Amino acid sequence: VFEGSRFPNVAVATDGTVLAVFAQNGVSVRRSEDGGTTWGDPIGIAKGFMGGGVTVDENSGDILAFIEEHHPPAPLTVYRSKDHGKTWTAQKTEIKPDSQGHVPSMHMNEHGITLRHGKYAGRLIRAARHYGESNYPKEHWPTHYTTAIYSDDHGKTWKTSKPFSEMGTGEAGIAELSDGRLYYNSRSHWNAKKPPLRRRCAWSADGGETWTGWRIVGILPDGPQDTNYGCFAGLVRLPIAGRDILLYSNCDSPAGRTRGTVWVSFDGGKTWPLKRVVWKDHFQYSSLSAGRPGTASEGWIYMHFEGRLPQTRVARFNLSWLMDGEPTGDGAVPKIGSR
Repeated sequence: VFEGSRFPNVAVATDGTVLAVFAQNGVSVRRSEDGGTTWGDPIGIAKGFMGGGVTVDENSGDILAFIEEHHPPAPLTVYRSKDHGKTWTAQKTEIKPDSQGHVPSMHMNEHGITLRHGKYAGRLIRAARHYGESNYPKEHWPTHYTTAIYSDDHGKTWKTSKPFSEMGTGEAGIAELSDGRLYYNSRSHWNAKKPPLRRRCAWSADGGETWTGWRIVGILPDGPQDTNYGCFAGLVRLPIAGRDILLYSNCDSPAGRTRGTVWVSFDGGKTWPLKRVVWKDHFQYSSLSAGRPGTASEGWIYMHFEGRLPQTRVARFNLSWLMDGEPTGDGAVPKIGSR
């Protein structure tokens, strides 16, 4: 869908419009109003550097885009769309520092979400990161850590969560489970333990203020296994009542970024018993989103990913297609009926 671009993100507006966001001469978006069959021309959001895509406010239907002036750390501007991504306007935004006194960066984290359950329903939250002493040289990577920002006033002011439990992390995604807890899945920006290179995860029971129970997710590769730094990945929970079905996307290759694959969890991230290859060729960064009931996007899963650079593509599939994937051995695949 795009040439000469990097840093993909995908989200679905409340009216079902699919938004593929990317970095090309600033940050731009292409919209699909027919569930991903056709795409409109690129719409420029603003000049600047990709700040990890967009967040849909399900309370109002507005969409927020985070754009930094240049590769972070850098000043950040938030742009708001009130018409499902057709037009964008800069807004005044306050992002408060974390407990260490650091105002986070947004760059290359998965799209944010609106919480739907429990005490914090209506809150906006999205993953963020701190670049530590600096982004380069790589000796500074162990000083990085991942975090999150959340807003209870529709994105005008944001508080920053406590840092994730492990240093050397950055680029993450958040999904809300049916009981209101949050699942956090992060890239290991610097894997001190060397291969096998695997993802990190944790949970929150307080609306994203703190992250507990962190662990290494042994079944989920964090990019190709011949490096000691990970790869930005997609994360989404499917909108199926009473089930915590999570999807995770990354490359599944021993060397080089290839074989774009989606893993499925049926228990909120405890186990990942199923996977299916979506794209066998070059595969770099990816983002996942799910369609909305009652719209042209209903039932579809969208993956916006980098193919052979510099280009991005959008794959569209559904849960039935994923169910024909291969078992991973990490737990059992339940019978959930046909669709």
